[in-house]
Amino acid sequence: MVFWGSSFLYLTVITGRSWASSGIGLETARVLAFRGVHAIMAVRNTDAGRAVKVAIPEEIPAAKIEVMEIDLSAMASVRKFAAEYKATGLPLNILINNAGVATLDFLLCEDNIELHFATNHLGHFLLTNLLLETMKKASAETHIEGRIMNVSSLAHGIVCHEGIRFDKINVDNKFKYGQSKLANILHGTELSRRLKEEGVLITANSLHPGIIVTKIFRHSKFLSGLFNKIGKFACKSVQQGAATTCYVALHPQVKGVSGKYFADCNLSQSSSLARDPELAKKKLWDFSLNLTAPPTDVYHC
Repeated sequence: MVFWGSSFLYLTVITGRSWASSGIGLETARVLAFRGVHAIMAVRNTDAGRAVKVAIPEEIPAAKIEVMEIDLSAMASVRKFAAEYKATGLPLNILINNAGVATLDFLLCEDNIELHFATNHLGHFLLTNLLLETMKKASAETHIEGRIMNVSSLAHGIVCHEGIRFDKINVDNKFKYGQSKLANILHGTELSRRLKEEGVLITANSLHPGIIVTKIFRHSKFLSGLFNKIGKFACKSVQQGAATTCYVALHPQVKGVSGKYFADCNLSQSSSLARDPELAKKKLWDFSLNLTAPPTDVYHC
């Protein structure tokens, strides 16, 4: 059974960049497949994704796993994915914005936006907006709550005093990862407010999975080496890390809960900046709209 006693087959999209042998996205897909959810793995590396598509049914014969290509750091790729998904005519009940990148290096994506902000926030912001009508249609037709979750990080508190340097988003600074994770929470909070205002049966939350050794650090040899060495002593396993994502996606106790921040499968307290409605509404949302989408592609209340 999934959610609160329904046998309905849920459609979920899980974004991820590294799927070959580890990662929260992989474990989330495995758990959701075990619970009867039809999982669409939205991945950059489709070869690795296809390997997972073969591996999961070996453990869970009834698993329904599909693979679609997306690069969250490239808006053209996000738009292509959304168009292809909508063309399938499939509903969408759960959207897990999980993909992430972390590096000490300063890199720009193909849209000339700093890589952390582009991948961790903007790509997911655009993807959510483009798929939102599909989710609204599914919730209206089935009367079953849709759920959107942004995988953030405890690092959302490691930012400059204003939280996000909107006027210097493409300037190298030590807070680039933290501000992208802060953006994840602010996005979820403002999206939740808008959905509630419209009376839509969809929740939006964010979460901290824990400190986990995954391939998120692949762009930095130093960080990758450091976390591989200390991981077995100080970090959660991938299974433990995916637990909160799966809890927020499926558990009956989370029904109707929206605009919140979770950690360790419980409600948690985010930073004061992450709870700033003006930062979420008047700054980040409008800033993200301007960077990502023409008026016809965005979500308006």
